[in-house]
Amino acid sequence: MIVIAHVSDTHLDTGERSIRRTRAVMAYLEDLPYDLDAVLITGDVADHGRPEEYKLARELFSSRHPVMVCPGNHDDRAAFREFLLGQPGSTTPINQVRRVGDALIALCDSSIPGRDEGVLEEETLAWLAQMLAEEPETTPVLVGFHHPPALLHEPFIDGIRQFRAERLAALADRHPNLVAFLCGHAHMAAATTFAGRPLLVAPGVVSTVRLPWERRAHPQDLVDLDQPPGLAFHILEDTRRLTTHYRCVLT
Repeated sequence: MIVIAHVSDTHLDTGERSIRRTRAVMAYLEDLPYDLDAVLITGDVADHGRPEEYKLARELFSSRHPVMVCPGNHDDRAAFREFLLGQPGSTTPINQVRRVGDALIALCDSSIPGRDEGVLEEETLAWLAQMLAEEPETTPVLVGFHHPPALLHEPFIDGIRQFRAERLAALADRHPNLVAFLCGHAHMAAATTFAGRPLLVAPGVVSTVRLPWERRAHPQDLVDLDQPPGLAFHILEDTRRLTTHYRCVLT
């Protein structure tokens, strides 16, 4: 059994609120009486993509659990690489893979520099295709990124989702060991399907997006700042079966 914590959208801006909420989530994970197999942070780490925000993230994300991070639309690739990952600055896509037990986790960069919507660049799709081709069909693979590639029925989020996703769906069709897709961006816990697999969306740490039918009293009020930060736990067992639990964290 593999247990993965899934965190997203910390939007660290060096302000007290984002720091407090991110610290609470990471402290919750550190206090668990269990060693997690991985902590995935699926983008919008920083709010403005500034070096000081990534230096802060590097401090806050320090954990006894293995941590993997991919960028979102608020992130800057060069600063993300240099000040969070400790790598030479570059604007090429930030793609990472890690073996976790008998499974493989691939985090793909769905960001488009300077844009809010997302897409997997050809370089990223080629990287993912090669990685899948090199793995035995018995290896379960989880693929994560920031932008959801399917409609979530929240108009604002759907308008800035991951586009040209048919290419990813075609790749998934060729690899039945691709178990599920994990993402963030929506600032709400959600579960749907994409390419016949679960598409599991982590709630936001910094805020929660209200669904259209929750906004009658506040039609212009998209974001709820009072809801507590949340995260997901994904449990992979028997190489194919995936169970997800969502948790809120008190700050």
